[in-house]
Amino acid sequence: MKALLLEAHGGNEKLAVGERAMPSPGPRDVVVKVLAAALNRLDLFVRNGMPGVKVPFPHVPGSDACGTVLAVGAEVTDLVPGARVVVQPGISCLRCEFCLRGEKSVCLRYEILGEQIPGTFCEAVAVPRENVYPAPAGLTDEECAAFPLAGLTAWRMLVTRARLLPGETVLIHGIGGGVSTFALQIAKLAGASLVIVTSRSAGKLTRAKELGADVTLDSTRTDVGREVRALTGKRGVDVVVDSVGAATWRASLQAAAKLGRIVTCGASSGPNPEEELRTIFWKQLTILGSTMGTDAEFAALLPAISAGRIRPVVDTVFPLGEARAAYDRLETNPGIGKIVLRVG
Repeated sequence: MKALLLEAHGGNEKLAVGERAMPSPGPRDVVVKVLAAALNRLDLFVRNGMPGVKVPFPHVPGSDACGTVLAVGAEVTDLVPGARVVVQPGISCLRCEFCLRGEKSVCLRYEILGEQIPGTFCEAVAVPRENVYPAPAGLTDEECAAFPLAGLTAWRMLVTRARLLPGETVLIHGIGGGVSTFALQIAKLAGASLVIVTSRSAGKLTRAKELGADVTLDSTRTDVGREVRALTGKRGVDVVVDSVGAATWRASLQAAAKLGRIVTCGASSGPNPEEELRTIFWKQLTILGSTMGTDAEFAALLPAISAGRIRPVVDTVFPLGEARAAYDRLETNPGIGKIVLRVG
């Protein structure tokens, strides 16, 4: 089968479409024919190389996929070939203390498709039955591929970790990426009374307004922390969504209200921001880490997607053979929403 292969860490010159053996299902596995697969910032990190993460080369990147069932293992009795499905990309052992508590995203052996194990940028992928869900009707293959990793991450951040309540206020840094775009929609769905978003791009801010943002701030021209306090009568916001890291952390601390929550799932601008402990203890802030999500959270996200209350935003679609161009667009980040590869 055709697959995008990462031959070594480096730039896009290390990526090429090649041949890979067709996967066979284990007893509890499902082989999915991949029709569309979305890119995530994780794919850039894997391409570049991440400290502590060993990748066996040649490696197939990609975490998200929509497709149809090709084959099932002997113990899978509730799926038939041809069923249209989406893949939840977090793989857990199902046996450790955290999995038994339903917290598979902190499993002691947790892996993500396309990171530690071969991923979805290929014509077929084998995954555990527990990671296969019905694809929402009414969405294109590309839209279905666009929501699993980013939508699940944003759902856990706001619903489970931050416990966002109706009437609360939210600041989301760096609107435009998958997680932040889903966070905006989830915050509005949860009943937030004010959602403020930031970006360095006027085009992204305009699109964010169309998606429901109440206030947009150009972070190249605005002191975000100070402006958020001014907008809220010096109170600050209840929840800050920060996946940017070093470049935005001080603004997050400044913008958060007393007893506020700052939830983070990434650090695209750097993992070691300048800290201000006095602000944290004086405001009695809660700092929350979040990674991916659980089966229960994915099952809760699906009806909202199916009902159209949360809509996957697709920026651009590339054929698999133009994967390097897709990576280039992800790296330069000019649009809003997900970049998707058309595979099948």
